[in-house]
Amino acid sequence: MSSPSSPEAPASGAGGPLSGMLIDFGGVLTTPIADAFGALGAEAGLAPGDALSLLARHEGARVALREHEEGRLDDEGFEDAFAQALTEAGGRLEARGLLARIAARLQLDEAMIELVREVRRRDVPVALVSNSLGRDCYARVDLDELFDVTVISGRVGVRKPSRRIYAIACEQLGLPPQECVLVDDLEHNLVGAARLGITGVHHRHAGETAPRVRELLGLPSPAAAAP
Repeated sequence: MSSPSSPEAPASGAGGPLSGMLIDFGGVLTTPIADAFGALGAEAGLAPGDALSLLARHEGARVALREHEEGRLDDEGFEDAFAQALTEAGGRLEARGLLARIAARLQLDEAMIELVREVRRRDVPVALVSNSLGRDCYARVDLDELFDVTVISGRVGVRKPSRRIYAIACEQLGLPPQECVLVDDLEHNLVGAARLGITGVHHRHAGETAPRVRELLGLPSPAAAAP
């Protein structure tokens, strides 16, 4: 059931286009996070979905993820805790390299990468707002080329869906939250941002997300923009 603060709310009270975009990384600019963890779990000998679910239901893994995303636990500390959780669930993988294995399974979504470039070509500022998952998570993209602002949870000490991380991104863009759209694949992250007045787009695939983003930002479709 939708509420007045639904993350899919209309662009603004005045009905005009929004002025800036916040966008997630894993699961939005890449293939789904669940797919990467599913492949990792299969490698460990677990059933589909088990590896990812450990991050919610296993106390040690859950705490380690939170601390890692907030910059209080390094890669090796998270890997140790997650490997232990995998072992207790009946799987087995060496701790070292776990985060690299996950990153290797997150393939870039070129259509979404191109959407970011398109938005910036239209002089709309873009902020990456991402929860940390390893020091090399973003190694395959040029952050300076794609984003005006990069807000990564481990660097700022606060993670999504906290309102503070979205406020930091908006402040760095120089825009009020009510003039921004957030693209994220997790609904609870959109709900957190909506509390600041940020309009949300729940990403599932580029063919659905790109037209919605263009609509909210007042940008022409590629066909309309062609000479």
